[in-house]
Amino acid sequence: MNRQGEALASEQERDAKVLTSRMGELLRIRLWEDRTRGELWIPCYDPAALVLVGDDFLRIASGNAVDAGRRTFEFKPVAPGTHRVVFEKRLGWKFTAEERRVFLVQVSPGGDCSARG
Repeated sequence: MNRQGEALASEQERDAKVLTSRMGELLRIRLWEDRTRGELWIPCYDPAALVLVGDDFLRIASGNAVDAGRRTFEFKPVAPGTHRVVFEKRLGWKFTAEERRVFLVQVSPGGDCSARG
């Protein structure tokens, strides 16, 4: 990676939101999406660490023709450690992302239910 790429990556890490979870527990990330404008959040993550198990859109009722609401992504962590999830807000007619959101997911090992008394 060149210096400019390293600077961008470190800036994104600095602005990242840190989330914590345990292996096997569902982790939900909610983002606002305005489909009237053609907005669509696209996640980028390591599938060996996090499995996307749900992607839902809840339209917010309003008195006009706006198609906007809350998009919920559900991940199941399958590996301990810190994992990076980047969401890019895409518009259908643009080649570059309109916005980026970076999340650092800190996953601790899950408890073994059979070991509990």
